[in-house]
Amino acid sequence: MIALDEAARVAKARELTEMLPARGVRSVGMSVVDNAGVARVKTVPLPLLERAVRFGIGLSPVFGVMMVNDHITSSPEVGGPAGDLRLMLDPEALRVLPAQPGWAWAPADQFTQDGEPFGNCQRSFLKRMVDRAAAAGFELSVGCEIEWFHGREEDDGRIVYGHRGPAYSLSALAQTSDFVNDLIGVFDQEQAGVDQFHPEYALGQMEISLAHRPPVAAADLNVLVRQTIRSVAANHGWQASFSPTVIPGQVGNGGHIHYSLNRDGRNLFAGGQGPYGMTDEAEAFMAGVLEHLPALLAVGCPSVVSYLRLVPSAWAGVYQIWGKENREAAVRFVTGMIGQRETSANCEVKCFDSSANTYLATGSLIAAGLDGVKRSLRLPAEFPDDPASHPEEELAQKGVKRLPASLGDALDRLEADGVIKEAMGSMLFGAFTAVRRAEFEFFGEMDPDAVAAAHRWRY
Repeated sequence: MIALDEAARVAKARELTEMLPARGVRSVGMSVVDNAGVARVKTVPLPLLERAVRFGIGLSPVFGVMMVNDHITSSPEVGGPAGDLRLMLDPEALRVLPAQPGWAWAPADQFTQDGEPFGNCQRSFLKRMVDRAAAAGFELSVGCEIEWFHGREEDDGRIVYGHRGPAYSLSALAQTSDFVNDLIGVFDQEQAGVDQFHPEYALGQMEISLAHRPPVAAADLNVLVRQTIRSVAANHGWQASFSPTVIPGQVGNGGHIHYSLNRDGRNLFAGGQGPYGMTDEAEAFMAGVLEHLPALLAVGCPSVVSYLRLVPSAWAGVYQIWGKENREAAVRFVTGMIGQRETSANCEVKCFDSSANTYLATGSLIAAGLDGVKRSLRLPAEFPDDPASHPEEELAQKGVKRLPASLGDALDRLEADGVIKEAMGSMLFGAFTAVRRAEFEFFGEMDPDAVAAAHRWRY
């Protein structure tokens, strides 16, 4: 696999080595996102970039079973001090980091020392799912909405808010305008493709929406954008937290994934005879995501702190329902403005958050959707409003169910889901579930304040 594109990769590395000094770059950070959702990094001096591209950088396999608190667990195929991998930097995805002078960044894939993709490589998993979709004749386009807390924690534990609202207000923007202006300027230099920004609902909360890209590029962008937000915040004396729940009792941070399904350049979520113009294939894909959602929750909301956010009537999507523009639905269908629907119609998974490994969450979503297409699934009846406003007896009659209310329950559903397990493969699936089970056991009995504090600055 390496040999097929090695010449092009090396040529790109040489080009970058010659070009980047003029932009002040001296070091390149290469990152992988582990099974705890933490972006881990190794760096090389710029003159060694070509060597890193050609031969990779060493990494212990044990990082695949590292927990969010840096404790180490194990799975049947991953764990212990022995062994070595090679981090293979993707030079085509390299970006200069304007908010970190002297630095560039690139995502990396994990390979064995024999040059084969490592079975616990999350980015390679997403690539496999993209290839699987392509074999079925589909191309996907993915966009992310990222919410975060803008503030800081003082030495005495006091939380300082980066803005105090009101929600979505010009007043909140006035309190943060210098930071936001610098942030958008850096995004422009990175060609991040920002669609929109706004102050969000909770105190200190913000949100950014990113333009749709192919799945792997969208996941890479998610990693880059979050690092950029951290860096610009630090330059202004603030911290950024993407934890699902920063302060218990307040509205939490989501990491929503929007996707569209395309064939031969046509958006299959428009121009069909199904609900709101979906084609049969798009409806089946969306139905597959909805059916597998209780298991997907363990991948898209995979931390103990995720379940402090997943409460009814908070626009977090805690019921296994879909609806057109229904922000209480876990799966929301977005038609877009009339005149643009052929290109803009898409589906949003609202319940996901940023404690997820974005490569795993996107890849698992694709696997679930393709299963829906394979089985020609149809969507159940749409739910048009907030299920929490209806009596439980009515919800039961309509077959409306709550999604798992704890990480343990979600992992039970994931481990019983053969589709996602097969898609990940035994090594990745075993390592991922081992990490998240260990976190559930470690944090599961803590009170909400302790859980939130333990995760606050880890994501």
